[in-house]
Amino acid sequence: MNIAIVGATGNVGRKTLEVLEKKGLPIENLYLLASSRSSGKKISFKGTDYSVSDLESFDFSKVKIAFFAAGGKISEKYAGEAAKYCLVIDNSSFYRMDSTVPLVVPQVNANELKNIKKNIIANPNCSTAQLVLALKPLHDLFTIKRIVVSTYQSVSGAGKAPMDELIEQTKQVLAGQNVKSKNFTKQIAFNAIPHIDVFSDDGYTKEELKMTNETKKILDSKIDLTATCVRLPISISHAESVNIQFEKKFTIKNIIEALNKFEGCKVIDDRSDGGYITPLEAEGKNETFISRIREDKTIKNGLNLWIVSDNLLRGAALNAVEIAETLFKNNFYGK
Repeated sequence: MNIAIVGATGNVGRKTLEVLEKKGLPIENLYLLASSRSSGKKISFKGTDYSVSDLESFDFSKVKIAFFAAGGKISEKYAGEAAKYCLVIDNSSFYRMDSTVPLVVPQVNANELKNIKKNIIANPNCSTAQLVLALKPLHDLFTIKRIVVSTYQSVSGAGKAPMDELIEQTKQVLAGQNVKSKNFTKQIAFNAIPHIDVFSDDGYTKEELKMTNETKKILDSKIDLTATCVRLPISISHAESVNIQFEKKFTIKNIIEALNKFEGCKVIDDRSDGGYITPLEAEGKNETFISRIREDKTIKNGLNLWIVSDNLLRGAALNAVEIAETLFKNNFYGK
């Protein structure tokens, strides 16, 4: 299998390489692609150094699968052309709401992989990916009616430059220096910013609308969902406070059993000091962790959850590679 990674020098591209190496998928030839300014850089994979090539001049007929991990503008410009020659697994938002492109979390809706029309598969937003993974087994049993979610998202979700800025701002604050924000609308160090992506006319941000629309597409269009997305001064991992109203009655025991049985989910909920998961502890782990499981006694069939996952891993790179892995298992080899 010949594979290309577009955006190989970025956070998600490098994480995709890590996942591919750990998974041991049958890769014969690997092509690392980025902009011309990164051309010639060396990246190690399975003990071998690979040179980064210029995306602009790459011939996609050389590969069977291309992972796109370079943002919506790059996918808009190159993914459609690449899909003429190979299967594209796109991490950007560009194709997610395209009705002819499956939006897939393999554990949740792998059957959608039977409906590939444009030779493109979309990867969901990182905050959506971890959410639907925890919601799926509960929806199957109790039918979700409404969700209210507040996210606490790390700066890595915005890219490497924002990660570097958090470190720099933290140093400036501790040194008593003035802070100037470059990648954020306000100071991110020692702060919380209730604003991720651009605002729409109704006051919701694009990130909040992504969660709503993608969850409906992946899980069930009948679910009502409202979100507030907040950026925190955390390097990696997103956390979510989720309030769910079900159509059917449930018990906490049933909830915990369903979550623990579902692939990719792990309950850590001891109801004691430290008996829950935090973003720092989720970093580098494949699972979506669920804590603070408790009944919401203010509404009928209401439940509260705390969901945490490594956004670069579970929310992006791992999900993309698991899409490819699912295709391999079903003897799909592209064109």
